[in-house]
Amino acid sequence: MTSKRPLLNPSPRTPGGTQDFQIPYYTPTNFADQPKPSFGMYSESKSNNTQIENSPIIPDSIQPSSSLRSISSIKSKGSAGNSNSPREVSFADLGSRPVRHGSRGADSEGFSMSQKEINDEDARLVYVNDPMKTNERFEFSGNSIRTGKYSVFTFLPRNLFEQFHRVAYIYFLVIAILNQLPQLAVFGRGASIMPLAIVLLVTAVKDAYEDWRRHQSDQIENNRLALVWVNNQFQQKKWKDIRVGEIIKVSANETLPCDMVLLSTSDPTGVAYILTINLDGESNLKTRYAKQETLSRNLEEEKISGLIKCEKPNRNIYGFQAIMEIDGKRVSLGPSNIVLRGCMLKNTTWALGVAVYAGRETKAMLNSSGAPSKRSRLETHMNLEIIILSFFLVALCTIVSICAGIWLRRHRDELDYIPFYRRKDFSEGEEDNYNYYGWGMEIFFTFLMAVIVFQIMIPISLYISMELVRVGQAYFMIRDNRMYDESSNARFQCRALNINEDLGQIKYVFSDKTGTLTENKMEFRCASIWGVDYDGTKTSLQSDQDGYSIQVDGVTLRPKMKVMVDPELLQLSKSGKNTIQGKHVYDFFLALAACNTIVPIITETSDPSVKLIDYQGESPDEQALVYASAAYGFMLVERTSGHIVIDVQGERQRFSVLGLHEFDSDRKRMSVILGCPDKTVKVFVKGADTTMLGVIDKSLNSDVVIATESHLNSYSSTGLRTLVVGMRELNSSEFEYWQSSYETASNALIGRAALLRKVASNVETNLSILGASGVEDNLQKGVPEAIESLRIAGMKVWVLTGDKQETAMSIGYSSKLLTSKMTQIVINNNSKESCRKSLEDALVMSKKLLRITEGGSDGDGTSHPVALIIDGTSLVYILDSELEQQLFELASKCTVVLCCRVAPLQKAGIVALIKNRTDDMTLAIGDGANDVSMIQMADVGIGISGQEGRQAVMASDFAMGQFRFLVPLLLVHGHWNYQRMGYMILYNFYRNAVFVLVLFWYVLFTCFTLTTAITEWSSVLYSVIYTSVPTIVVGVLDKDLSRNTLLKYPQLYGAGHRRESYNSKLFWITMIDTLWQSIAVFFVSLFAYWGSTIDGSSIGDLWTVAVVVMVNIHLGMDVIRWTWVTHAAIWGSIIATFICVIVIDALPQLPGYWAIFEVTGTGLFWLCMLGILVGSVLPRFVVKVLIQYYKPSDIQIAREAEKLGNLREFRGSEIEMNPIFDPPRR
Repeated sequence: MTSKRPLLNPSPRTPGGTQDFQIPYYTPTNFADQPKPSFGMYSESKSNNTQIENSPIIPDSIQPSSSLRSISSIKSKGSAGNSNSPREVSFADLGSRPVRHGSRGADSEGFSMSQKEINDEDARLVYVNDPMKTNERFEFSGNSIRTGKYSVFTFLPRNLFEQFHRVAYIYFLVIAILNQLPQLAVFGRGASIMPLAIVLLVTAVKDAYEDWRRHQSDQIENNRLALVWVNNQFQQKKWKDIRVGEIIKVSANETLPCDMVLLSTSDPTGVAYILTINLDGESNLKTRYAKQETLSRNLEEEKISGLIKCEKPNRNIYGFQAIMEIDGKRVSLGPSNIVLRGCMLKNTTWALGVAVYAGRETKAMLNSSGAPSKRSRLETHMNLEIIILSFFLVALCTIVSICAGIWLRRHRDELDYIPFYRRKDFSEGEEDNYNYYGWGMEIFFTFLMAVIVFQIMIPISLYISMELVRVGQAYFMIRDNRMYDESSNARFQCRALNINEDLGQIKYVFSDKTGTLTENKMEFRCASIWGVDYDGTKTSLQSDQDGYSIQVDGVTLRPKMKVMVDPELLQLSKSGKNTIQGKHVYDFFLALAACNTIVPIITETSDPSVKLIDYQGESPDEQALVYASAAYGFMLVERTSGHIVIDVQGERQRFSVLGLHEFDSDRKRMSVILGCPDKTVKVFVKGADTTMLGVIDKSLNSDVVIATESHLNSYSSTGLRTLVVGMRELNSSEFEYWQSSYETASNALIGRAALLRKVASNVETNLSILGASGVEDNLQKGVPEAIESLRIAGMKVWVLTGDKQETAMSIGYSSKLLTSKMTQIVINNNSKESCRKSLEDALVMSKKLLRITEGGSDGDGTSHPVALIIDGTSLVYILDSELEQQLFELASKCTVVLCCRVAPLQKAGIVALIKNRTDDMTLAIGDGANDVSMIQMADVGIGISGQEGRQAVMASDFAMGQFRFLVPLLLVHGHWNYQRMGYMILYNFYRNAVFVLVLFWYVLFTCFTLTTAITEWSSVLYSVIYTSVPTIVVGVLDKDLSRNTLLKYPQLYGAGHRRESYNSKLFWITMIDTLWQSIAVFFVSLFAYWGSTIDGSSIGDLWTVAVVVMVNIHLGMDVIRWTWVTHAAIWGSIIATFICVIVIDALPQLPGYWAIFEVTGTGLFWLCMLGILVGSVLPRFVVKVLIQYYKPSDIQIAREAEKLGNLREFRGSEIEMNPIFDPPRR
């Protein structure tokens, strides 16, 4: 049974296995079981022309067939659950079926399209060199791509449709439509549309510019040229004209135009080197190869024809499954036989391939969708306040309409003649009625007219202001040099603009270990060989003269990377196989040199007589092990499709690669079958200790196995990543059985993956143990200090890793995540009942420790922090079961949670455990594809630009180079963003509500007629021009505290946890202040001009100017850091308002002509202005002073400390902060 759900793999990146040597992007397809690629060492002087000594002569009975000569080198990545592209692992795409974060059962049903077994219904038929026949039945997609969203004809309707997804825009559209009706025309018809039109226009222009750039890029891409075989010759053809089934020739350093199955290459073994950096961000070269059946074909001499039956287009860039029928043979194709669009051909003169996927159906294009959209928590809460304001607006309109109805009833006998409401028209000879619709309808129309007049109660400009502020905030985050990583030349990236403020409210941080807390740059440290521990205590770094090197055609070759070597082990490795211990050392390092997918590449140096061998691979662990074997005299110098060449202590030996089974999540190991120079066939296996010890024949050397297990525990306890190595010799009958089984499995149409997995498991049995290795992955710079700062800030840091418990705990201590004062609760169980019992016992213990912490038996209240350590096996039984709640209760009482040996979907399950049960904000940070599920599940996802490609970065909301940058990102930028955005939202509510309330008071004094003293243009421009710029500038630039203060006192971050900048209490206080200020504006002017002959337009101009000056002074009172830009925005806004009012009143065709000049010519106007400003702002000022004096917040205390000499008086003491508490659970 198949499913589109991501595959759940029980244990990614197990420290003792190949996943521990971090094959970064493991895909669940059993690549081990695909045909093997050819590997080669690129050099100007071909190494295969060099005489090879001791080349093995393999009997005919065990000669590798063409199918076996090459076995997949495609990635065995550590992200078992995320083999699909990072975009495909979105939980929104999983349909109605629930995601089983903890169940192993998902392993059998989580196959993506690339992992399904191929059948005729699911197959795509591609006729080689026959595009007409290929496209005869189904017209496959052309190779033209289009990343633009719009066309000339679809831009307007589609863009408007997308913009009107915001309900507020629909609201303002309805208002504008109502104002077009004659019965409801309060404003001019053009003026009523203006605010919405401006907002829509600005957004449309931005979208149009972005889409124009995409179209320009598409045009350049589509018009690139490629060589295509047409009419028995290669002709240049535009990329967009390439069709599925055509044969394409790609030259060195050219980009591939489509997804192609390789047919042949310039290398006689069929190797092609591919740079995939544009696809997955990895700079290491990958090897792809052509099948032997097509390699020797010459297009100019004979026509190539055949049929490729492949899977339908899908997003899995690491998976491909197909069958090629050629010359009556059926040949299986795997991921190492396909090259993908966007990759570049390197170190290969040319390559021929047949197009199987083109255009939008290529894997690169299918993976080009954006990350799942996330909404800011602050914006979600803001919507509640907008609903409240909507009810308030309805209440105001209801009051006005009811009062109007009462007034009409009381004056019903006077309506015919009353001024300003004359119902009878006497201008003609006969009396006639004006439009009067009866008492009930008049009340209804009054209600709708009130909605139009008070419409800006809902701030339309707030949405575009928030977008602009977020862009400004992102600019300063990106330009922050303190978050620039020099080692990787990586700047901070802001990939999701809509959740900047969420960075200021993070409570839980979920972190990967390898590559996130550690560097993911592996160094070989020690080894256990045949029960003897070479623990690295006597290691030293060899010089260039002392280090191992070889001579090839007068050129010295040496490894690019130096390795610390143990003198005793080095001496043994040089002794050869003459002694028993020497033989075991020989086999051990031979296994390290051969059992891998490393590609040796020659690089030049300044000295022409010296060249370096750069071991390029997809795993830092594999690279470390191959460099170590080279340092001890086992140097891998060549890898081709059917053999490898290893220089063993100066003697070049050639080994036939008869088979290679790569790592998969079930076996957790990899193996290589070699034909050795002594005419024997051996299988070398390396993998995780959990699986390797199960296939070791312990009856042979039980004492060696026991000693090795002891050394493994010792290595893990010091934080090393461990790997177990074993081997056995195959006799002819065993090899022949494996060979026939493998050929049968790899050519199977149904159940191929399972059959290949079974073949691998059958040969990897009854092994003789060779030893174990210890590889060190050092902590990144600043990690302990960063974790300590986050903890002081009130955040809980959880580490979710695929490593074994001992390794994870060691890193936990070195990173200060774990301390000696913590009580550790360890849950390692193999059944649901034992998990239940462990959780119950742990809950009892944690509650007891919590009581001791709160009171203490001796009354001292000593802290007893608790650390929970739990493994992936236990999570299998806990997640998605009734035990989840118990785990949540236990984890919420713990200071630290460390999850070991967890699968990618289990990581996402842990995040969901917290996210679904609390209102706390969660952040996930990781560097590999196995972290994608976790990153997308969390409220905020951060990708590390590390050693494992860019899957995590592409799926993240933010990306950076080092874990330590999390501190300035959260404590500084996160705090600033949250404080600014919270204030800006409240300020927008305030400035619009105060204007509406002034209009409301005026309506009450003008018989509820909804005539407005403020001109329609001032009403329209108020929130768009008069007051919009200052709030945007303050939202981008204001800083309540300096960077140094925020970093020195991480407790200040608790303001975000307590929601001090935006909460319901602040909203209602703001509304009360708004009510008072509107009363001051209206009634001060009313009493000042009571009994005067001032007209409505003049008093309206007074109110317009007074409100704009008042709201800007209100804003200025709250600004902390004044800059010249802030001054220009606030005072410039006031000046701009005066200018606009003057221009409006200077136009004779508009009502209120010359009113501003008349009213400002009197001293009463300026006295009234002063009275309004003092009366409205003074109470707010007094309240602020009293609160800051008698009940200051942490922010205000720290700000005062800054003013008192940049914290000089606080350097020797601590600032008392509010206690950090956990918000209520939901």
